[in-house]
Amino acid sequence: MVNDETQRKLRQMKLTSMANALEAQESNPEYRSMNFDDRFKLLVDAAYASLQSNRLNRLIKSANFRTNEPCIADINYLPDRKLDRNLIQRLATGTYIQEHHNVILMGASGNGKTWLATALGIEACHQFHKVKYVRLPELIDDLIVAKHEANGDFHKIIERYKKVELLIIDEWLLTPINDEQAQTILELIEYRSQRGSTIFCTQFAPEGWHSKLGNPQIADAILDRIVHDSYKLLIQGDKSMRERYGIGGEFA
Repeated sequence: MVNDETQRKLRQMKLTSMANALEAQESNPEYRSMNFDDRFKLLVDAAYASLQSNRLNRLIKSANFRTNEPCIADINYLPDRKLDRNLIQRLATGTYIQEHHNVILMGASGNGKTWLATALGIEACHQFHKVKYVRLPELIDDLIVAKHEANGDFHKIIERYKKVELLIIDEWLLTPINDEQAQTILELIEYRSQRGSTIFCTQFAPEGWHSKLGNPQIADAILDRIVHDSYKLLIQGDKSMRERYGIGGEFA
């Protein structure tokens, strides 16, 4: 039998899951017939599973998703939506993140772009990639304010975004932006180019981005760094998700 002192040491070393598993073994006579190696393997498995679960929970929490419910397995490939199942399944493997490619999700308002982007983001978290969700207006405000403040942390913020393996930008170019905002976006895109992947949720195909970005030279530079390394996925539908499932309804 394991004494209280061993339990105390395990918990002091923050090996709580192993201590709990050991306590469960001690209270169950069936484990006493097992040899030391087998019992120790079960203890290590319990500790490892707990460690991975905690790591996943931290990644999902830090991603700042609007909801944690979307799941790739829940997608319903309704005929009118004309979703590319093969592409979605390929994206779900996370290979595009390893190759630093981007994804452009296009569709009308309410057609499920945010839901699908979040499902891909959560799947990336399960593969232990660092993910961040942000709306473009919030992202621009974050960067512009840091640029204008005397002690602004613009480069620290850029560096933080650079370390994100998958950045999800929602409401991409929903409204036109000015030259300063476009230049700031270009700096971010340049920092992340070939270093990380980005999912752009937009109502417009890349051909329509020029008019939203204003300055044609900056627009060309931004598109050049995004479009050529991007998978494009159009989400269609005769009805929006709100009409189909009601407010708060799932994409599936």
